[in-house]
Amino acid sequence: MSDDARLFAPSTSRNRRPIFEILHPLLPAEGLVLELASGAGEHITGLASESAPSLMFQPSDPDSNARHSIDAWTQELGLTNVRPAIELDAAAADWPVDQANVVFCINMIHISPWSATKGLFRGAANIMPPGGILFTYGPYRRDGAHTSPGNESFDADLRRRNPAWGIRDLEAITELAAELGFATPDVTEMPANNLSLVFRLH
Repeated sequence: MSDDARLFAPSTSRNRRPIFEILHPLLPAEGLVLELASGAGEHITGLASESAPSLMFQPSDPDSNARHSIDAWTQELGLTNVRPAIELDAAAADWPVDQANVVFCINMIHISPWSATKGLFRGAANIMPPGGILFTYGPYRRDGAHTSPGNESFDADLRRRNPAWGIRDLEAITELAAELGFATPDVTEMPANNLSLVFRLH
């Protein structure tokens, strides 16, 4: 039996590069980048491997298997600018991170309760300086409608699995962000009917 703790997310191989091309140019030369719901760890370690060693990356996930995977990826790639993965619940009132220049979260909002999304924006606003960037990626509804039949079917399946889950309205996300001090997001259409949202803190 292999003792390799690394996990592989099939969707990552499809969306990693398009996400990288949006997110990487936004990163500062130094400081801290925090990822929530890092999952297998492929996104954050990929970003770190192509960033300056002076820019530190902090992965996090509530699942212990995911954290083991992240640390295994970090070790496998020989990265010195990725900290050990920590346990972090987006909905928690207090996060175990005091400050970050950038916070990003990929494919969490639709597979978590709305309280996690509220916590994501509240927590990011609490730890970032003015001008800090919050990046999110995933499927969203626009103008009250799904952007594709596939997303509509996906949303129905999510809600069958857990009534607290589901694809969120872009307008609701934008309103929540504004209440917490973020500017209107830059929206980029991505493959497979997903969107990248870039929020800047006032």
